[in-house]
Amino acid sequence: MTMEECYQKLDGNYREVTARIPSPGLVEKFVGKFLEDKSFETLCTAIEVGDREGAFRAAHTLKGVCANLSFTRLMGSASRLTETLRLQTDAALAEASPLMTEVRQDYQLTVRSIQEYMDRG
Repeated sequence: MTMEECYQKLDGNYREVTARIPSPGLVEKFVGKFLEDKSFETLCTAIEVGDREGAFRAAHTLKGVCANLSFTRLMGSASRLTETLRLQTDAALAEASPLMTEVRQDYQLTVRSIQEYMDRG
């Protein structure tokens, strides 16, 4: 599997990321570093304990990382979650629940695709 095929599998935009980061080696390095990023873990914990502000910050960070790496699918679901959590209302966490399910699925797809790429050798 090539990095471009990995991006296709995770529903990202390889052309966009290589325009931003022209070195394929650096793209590979940063994609690998995504597996070490704790934003998703922090998001899950904050949602679990009902910390809307913490969940907002973690979702916003995840969205930003995905934007920088052109992980289009995960960026989209993280963005929708971020905007819901931005609302400073009691209902924000409840409204975030179905969006969190989507983020979790997109995150798992992204991680599986990256791991498959990394294990290719």
